[in-house]
Parts: sequence; C-alpha cells; structure tokens
Amino acid sequence: MVCKLMLMFLFFLLTSTVVLALDLSKLHGNISFNSSDIKAASLDFGRINHVESLAVMYPNSEQDIVHLVKKALSTQGFNVSARGKGHSAYGQAQVAGGVVIDMSSTTASLQMRRKPVQGRISSYVDVWGGDQWINVLNYTLPHGLAPKSWTDYLHVTVGGTLSYAGIGGQTYLHGPQISNVYELDVVTGKGELKTCSKEQNTELFCGVLGGLGQFGIITRARISLESAPGSVILMQLTYYDFSVFTKDQEYLISLHEKPASERFDSLLGSVSVDTVPIKYNLEVVKYIYKSTTDAVNQEVDVLLAKLDSVSITRNILSYTNYLERLWQLELDLRSKGLWDVPHPGLSLLVPKSSIRDFDKGVIKGIIGNNSNGNLYCRWDPCTSAVTPEGDVFYSVWLLRTTGKGNKAIVDFIMNQNQEILNFCKKAEIKVRQYLPYYEKQKEWVDHYGDKWDLFRKRKMEFDPKHILATGQHIF
Repeated sequence: MVCKLMLMFLFFLLTSTVVLALDLSKLHGNISFNSSDIKAASLDFGRINHVESLAVMYPNSEQDIVHLVKKALSTQGFNVSARGKGHSAYGQAQVAGGVVIDMSSTTASLQMRRKPVQGRISSYVDVWGGDQWINVLNYTLPHGLAPKSWTDYLHVTVGGTLSYAGIGGQTYLHGPQISNVYELDVVTGKGELKTCSKEQNTELFCGVLGGLGQFGIITRARISLESAPGSVILMQLTYYDFSVFTKDQEYLISLHEKPASERFDSLLGSVSVDTVPIKYNLEVVKYIYKSTTDAVNQEVDVLLAKLDSVSITRNILSYTNYLERLWQLELDLRSKGLWDVPHPGLSLLVPKSSIRDFDKGVIKGIIGNNSNGNLYCRWDPCTSAVTPEGDVFYSVWLLRTTGKGNKAIVDFIMNQNQEILNFCKKAEIKVRQYLPYYEKQKEWVDHYGDKWDLFRKRKMEFDPKHILATGQHIF
C-alpha cells in the first residue's frame, strides 16, 4: 500500500510538472526548458547555493513579465524570480521549480531605452531594469552626461543594484543609487504594471528601492544624470595608523556640501591585512571637466595638504577607464581561471561609533584577507534599505575567494563570517548586513528592526501570495 501511494504521488508530481511546462510554453516571451539555460540560471557569483528552476524566461517586453506573473497567480506551486547578471552571493535570485526571468534580455533593453533628457534643473535617462550600468554609461556619455552615483563594478544590472542600494565612491556625495532615481515601472506580485515615484504610488516606490525584489520586478528606471567629466585624477593614499586613516576619511566626508573645487568627487577606503604591518588605503578622485589639469591639480594639492597619509600616488585616467578599473581585474582573474569560483563574501554596515572596535576585533583579530572600508551618509529613509544607527557609518566588504572550488576553504570562510557576526553581537557592535542572507524569518525581523512591520505590510499589499524572490527566504 505504501509503495502504491508513493508511486501515485510521484506520478501526480510528474504529471503536474508536464502540464505546467505546457502552460508556460504558451506564454509570450522566450521560455526555455533547456537544461543548459536552467543550469546557468542556477549559478551566481557566490557559487555557494544552487537550486534549479523549471524554466527560464527571456522577456521581449515588460508585458511578457506581466503575463508570467499572472500565470503564476493562477497556478499553484509556481514562483518567479528576476535575475540580472547573477551577482548574488548565496542563490538569492534562484527559485526551485519556478521560473527565473533573465532580465539581461537585450531585446527588451533596446525597446525601453530612451534618449537622455537634459533639463535646466535636472537631467535623466530611462533604461530597462535589466540593463547593465556599463551600458547606461556608454549610452549617456556621448550626450555629455552620466549617472551621479556608481557602484565600483559596472557589469551589474540597474534593477539588481536598486533592489539593494547601490553604493560606491560617490555615495558620500550623492547618496546610493536608490537615492538617485526619479521614477520606476514595476510589475508587482499581483501582476500589475505600475509607474511609481515619490509623488505617485509612493509606497511601492519606496518599498521596491532596497526591497530585495520582494514587492515587484523593476522593468524601467529613470536615473538622475549630471555632466560627465572627460577625465579624472585618481590618487591612492597609504596609512599604517587606523586612527589617522579614519580621521582623514571623516574629515573628507565632512566636505560633502562644499563647492566642487573644495572637495573630492569620490572616496573609497580599503584594508590590506596580508601585509606587515596592516596597510590602510584611501582612494580619492577629482573630476576634470573643462578646467585645465593644472588648475584641478592645484585644488587637489590644497585638499591633500590637510591629510596625514604616509604616501600618495597620483594618476590621470579617462572617466571610462576609471569607472572600469575593476573590469580589468575581472578579465585578469578570468584568464587565470580564478573568477568562476566560490566567493563566500560578507558585507557589513558598521556604525561610525563602533568602527575602532570593529578594526581591533575583526580586521586585526579575526580575518586574514582583504576588505574594504568606506564611509557613507545621505541615505533616503523612505526606502526599504536598512542602515545602522547614526548619520554616518562605514561599509565593510570582506572580499574573499577560495581558489578553484576547495570546499574546505569555503567552509572555513563561511564559519569565519559567522564568527565575525557573533563577535559583533557579543561586542554590541550593531552592524547591518548590506547584502543580507538569512534563512530564518526571525533573523530577518532582527535585520529590519523598526522597519519590519512596514516591510511586511508592503509585502501583503504588493505580493500577497509570496510568489516573488523566494530565494531571499524572508517570507
């Protein structure tokens, strides 16, 4: 009897899967059941977790996504997840037995793209949510324009970074990328295509920005632009004293409201703990517009004279080469077979008040690799993104790689990541994960803190059946 029941169950499961596959094949947009496409969609930058979907959609338009979500609502056991270029660390864009939407579709991107609008007060460009930021740069630059706020790596998608925050060297000046968006088109978990902004459908707009894909899929974003420089002066400042390093960072960030001639245009910090003694690095950038290089160098000299680094290097790069500096690193790692390997990273937002304790206990005490430590402010509190207490905080990226898939090293780093989180909790350092990954809802409740009730309310309003982004393990 048991065997018969098991056979009946397996037969029913197989039959349901076949019927669902047939239903999906009738939808608009390219639906693939090819095993190689499904396998590709189950991989990400982290290469830690792997879950296979039933199918992969390559949308030709936002309406294809609308029809897919509506089909998911009418069929039991069918979830949907949007995927950009696969830069999640722990399988957050994967969906078991559901459909992954490959948002990097070039057809949809070209249909959505519009000529940048250059106004007297503000400028902007409309782009497809699956467009990569490098494409946005290449499209706007010929018009003398570029986005204000960048991530340090441009081969990620607009919708992907807007679902987290999008932070980089310009964040201290302009805020993260989620603070530089005027308007969005979003397909909600109800299958509704809505235009939203701070003035229209405000709850959806604020919820989606930094919302980890929980409330809708971004199909269009209206990005704030500014005049693009032709080149930059890139400087690397070296420190061996952490107190001096943070003093200089905090001084430079205090200049963010000064005229452009009296501040830097980008500010990033990093730490190299594989040197003796530990070396702290500060990367600062000054844009060159129509001014002569000599004039800008004079402004730089005034700023540098107030800093206490032990050494400085200075180089002039084209604006594009500066923004693409990490792309060259990727190409080098790919050539050595060291890119498509596990990356069990950890990214934390650390309160300014606790950064010295963090340096002592984590950077000098626990980790044995490289990390970045950047200072930020100017975040919009209406979004779903969460930050530590206080007006200013550091982002700390523990960027580790394991070589060619050594499981023992992966396990070691994963355990070390947990050791860091345990240390912060014991030391009462109230960090927040920037790219959060939790498996229990209680952990998510703790992560969102005072924002949890609003986050849950928005989920019930825009995705009541919980069909979107289930790989985040929030609901």
